[in-house]
Amino acid sequence: MQARSALFDLYGDYLRARGSRAPVAALVRLLAPLDIAAPAVRTAVSRMVRQGWLHPLRLASGPGYLLTPKAARRLDEAAGRVYRTGRGGWDGRFDMVLLHDPPLARRDAARLAYLGYGPLSDQVWVAPRASDELEAALAESGTGYERFSASHTAGSDLVQRAWDLQRIGRSYEEFVESLQPVVKAITARSSDEEAYAARFRLVHAWRSFLFQDPQLPASLLPAGWPGVRAAGFFDKHALRLRPAADRYVERCLQSATRGERVGFSKP
Repeated sequence: MQARSALFDLYGDYLRARGSRAPVAALVRLLAPLDIAAPAVRTAVSRMVRQGWLHPLRLASGPGYLLTPKAARRLDEAAGRVYRTGRGGWDGRFDMVLLHDPPLARRDAARLAYLGYGPLSDQVWVAPRASDELEAALAESGTGYERFSASHTAGSDLVQRAWDLQRIGRSYEEFVESLQPVVKAITARSSDEEAYAARFRLVHAWRSFLFQDPQLPASLLPAGWPGVRAAGFFDKHALRLRPAADRYVERCLQSATRGERVGFSKP
């Protein structure tokens, strides 16, 4: 697990609801159970500040970091997709984007995939729902485009062309297979720290589907879609482990506030 992505998960899943800020001592303490050392946290925080995701501030307990408005919007949108609270019904229309320029760079293509778009060709991308972030993403890439709202009226291969559903389905099956022993190992005898680490790994792995799965409506998915079982598995264990994980987070934040410092220089 990379320190930068773990920090996004930490802020999005725990700190967003706790003022979107934390002292650096708490950040170090909260990533330690994931085998992420203080120097890696320091480097990741510095990078996130430069990229406009975090803002340094002085807390009563020492230096800390606050989410920027850009980061808060991104994490709120991601949380709606992770916990499936931000999706309404489907109106039967696709958002279609026709690019004017050469094929997108890998980084820009990955960002469109994150927003739920899949390629029909190098120049044509579609999504089952329009993303509010699309125009900003294309503006940053310097790509000219035209945008349409399209209704699919004939044929059946559009979804299969834009997204590799077989690969995504296998990824869901592998998610359940690999995370099952991690979460099943946590019992009533486990510590809060152990529950927190297991839940963190569960959510971190689940978030990877934001870059793979556009969350197509059920009417466009094959029968027996593995994502349904995977979502049920995720919901069950994320909810079961939440109380213990929250207790551990609160304890780390309180320890940092009381001044139990961890050696960590300000970026």
